[in-house]
Amino acid sequence: MRSDGCVRNWIGLLFFCLLGLNAISVFAADAVLVKEIVVQGNQRIEDDAILRVIQTKKGDVYNEALLSEDLSAIFAMGWFDDARVEVEKGDEGNTVIFIVKEKPTIREIIISGNTIFDDEEINENIDISTGSILNIYRIRRNIKIIKSLYKEKNYHNVKVAYNIDPLEHNQANLEFNIEEGEKVRIKQITFDGNKAYDSDELQDLMETSEKGFWSWITSSGELNKDELQQDIFKLNAFYQNNGYAEARVAEPEVEYKGQWINILIKISEGPRFKMGHVDLKGDFIYPKEELIKHVNIGKEPYYKRDTIRQDVLALTDLYADLGYAHADIFPEIKPDPETLSIDITFHIKQNEPVYFEKIIIHGNTKTRDKVIRRELRVYEQELYSSKRLKRSVSDLRRLDFFEDIKVKPQKGTAEDQMILDIEVVEKATGTFSFGGGYSGVDGPYVMASVSERNFLGRGQFLETKAQIGGDSNTFSVSFTEPWLFDIPLSAGINAYKSERDYDYYDRDSRGGGVQFGYPVFDYTRGYVGYAYDVSKIDNLSAEGESNPYIKDIEGSNVESGISISLVYDSRNRPFNPSEGSKHRITLQYTGIGGSIGFAKVTAETGWYFPLFWDTVGFLHAEAGYVTRNSGKELPDYDRFYLGGINSVRGFDWREITPRIDTGEDYDDGTPITIDIGGTEFVQFNVEYLFPILKDSGLVGLFFYDAGNAWASDDDDAKSYSNLRESAGFGIRWFSPMGPLRLERGYILDRKPGEDSGRWEFNIGGSF
Repeated sequence: MRSDGCVRNWIGLLFFCLLGLNAISVFAADAVLVKEIVVQGNQRIEDDAILRVIQTKKGDVYNEALLSEDLSAIFAMGWFDDARVEVEKGDEGNTVIFIVKEKPTIREIIISGNTIFDDEEINENIDISTGSILNIYRIRRNIKIIKSLYKEKNYHNVKVAYNIDPLEHNQANLEFNIEEGEKVRIKQITFDGNKAYDSDELQDLMETSEKGFWSWITSSGELNKDELQQDIFKLNAFYQNNGYAEARVAEPEVEYKGQWINILIKISEGPRFKMGHVDLKGDFIYPKEELIKHVNIGKEPYYKRDTIRQDVLALTDLYADLGYAHADIFPEIKPDPETLSIDITFHIKQNEPVYFEKIIIHGNTKTRDKVIRRELRVYEQELYSSKRLKRSVSDLRRLDFFEDIKVKPQKGTAEDQMILDIEVVEKATGTFSFGGGYSGVDGPYVMASVSERNFLGRGQFLETKAQIGGDSNTFSVSFTEPWLFDIPLSAGINAYKSERDYDYYDRDSRGGGVQFGYPVFDYTRGYVGYAYDVSKIDNLSAEGESNPYIKDIEGSNVESGISISLVYDSRNRPFNPSEGSKHRITLQYTGIGGSIGFAKVTAETGWYFPLFWDTVGFLHAEAGYVTRNSGKELPDYDRFYLGGINSVRGFDWREITPRIDTGEDYDDGTPITIDIGGTEFVQFNVEYLFPILKDSGLVGLFFYDAGNAWASDDDDAKSYSNLRESAGFGIRWFSPMGPLRLERGYILDRKPGEDSGRWEFNIGGSF
């Protein structure tokens, strides 16, 4: 029975299969195929580009519904104004013909009505160009781009229309017509919810401001959304740093109304919290009493978010200096709404100490590896130290060999290992300068110099210089090796030949010297030097004949002496520094042979400190004293004179000096005096420096100078007992020729016959 049932089932299945095959054969006999696909009307667009987007293919079964979808796909390409399909029937199948009409191409883009932006600026922002296909959707998108460009400049009422001018050969000109409208400015900034501080006080914290009377000069009332967002951060920080730990400043609500903008800023102040108890918990590397000395939030009367952040950084640096580079320190803040006080607990987890597994230096194609490594205060296989790492980067920057220095600590082969990756971007360190100008010291001059601050990539300094001027000619060459014998012992040698015309005499000299320096303290180097000079004094004027410090040295003279200096220099850069200080004291003894002999001591101090808005304050003072050795001469040019761009500006070079009476009178009976130079002097300089073009290194300054030089009692000299004073302004630029200075000083305590002041120009360093 089972066998008979299986037979019947197989017979039934075979019957249905035969019926299906018969149906398929009948359908195949009635189907119409696509014999060929043809594209017509296209001139620029290739056939293949159109055939790629359609679904109908040669040899497929003809399907009218699919052709409708193909037309939509062709239109979606955006290149055609019209497209249709025709079908030619044949015995072997249907021929499908797609007939298209291409959109014109843009021959010229015309922009009219624009005054705020020129044509070039607008063309740089839009994405339509000549030769591209005219696409309405793309035109509309670029209208939005142009409007956005104007709205960024606060022209929110701008209108942009377009016009298409058809041309022959299926081309067209596209014109964007712009109605700019008036600039929209801020009429009112309103605060809602502020009780502790009035609106004027809060608005003073913001860069964004309402339109003022001088808005056409100051740009007040202009809306910059990025700037407004920063203002919200400032307001939040202001509240958080004045005890309002729960204060929240909402996103500003900006309303555009005609030609005006209204801004509403909602504030939820919350209560003001006093500081409560401050504690430390966790892993201590020092006794708790020592660690808490580095925490300042407890000294604040009210909660202050920035102080907490600084405390976390201070503790983190403290742990990092002992190798705990991955120390976790976070403050737990516990406000008490009843007492309105906040307790803070700093939780410390020191984690494992970290060692420098490897220090990798790359990017230096010229500077030798050892020149960089010898500046580092961190070493492989030693404990991590954030303080020494920061100092290493600072010292590398002070070399001024690199445009950029990137330090990227990376994970080492173990959890307690760190790979220090130092990438440098080198800058040009060799310069060739040729030019001319006018100096208050040398008069008109031409100069040429060749210098290399990183000679052969060894960090050595080599310079040759020639300057020919109306009052002086100087030729010099110098070389400095900063690491003699691969230790931080610097050695320098120089030679020169100089001719200078002073007021009362001429001096021709030639000589040279050597100097050695070695670090003695942090940022401090000691120097010992020897100098030798042979000078010839001639062409004395009548005043020179009356000056004992000139007359007695007429002819040839030899100076041979040693000097000892101690120099502290923590400035962040040598020209236009913004922070740090430089101090120097020098003892000079001349008289080791030769006819010239004296002992001289000079000292100076200079302090740079950053102020607001990237401005810098500078305080400088300098003083000196010289005494003649027994049996030797103290020449005029080794005495002290003030005046000029490097001392008291506004006065002529060497104008501030003691004078002696010659015993003769002018025709009007005024006694004739001559300058003799001082045996002691003091000067003070105060400067306020501000950036003009920060990226170009151009800065402006205002200054106040004071100083005077005095002679010893046995000189019988006349000198003013009070300090001479001047004030003025100027600019400085670190040019390819070197530091340029142009400054104008005004004498504040003019004496009879003195000028009101003077302009001065110089190429070289400042104080």
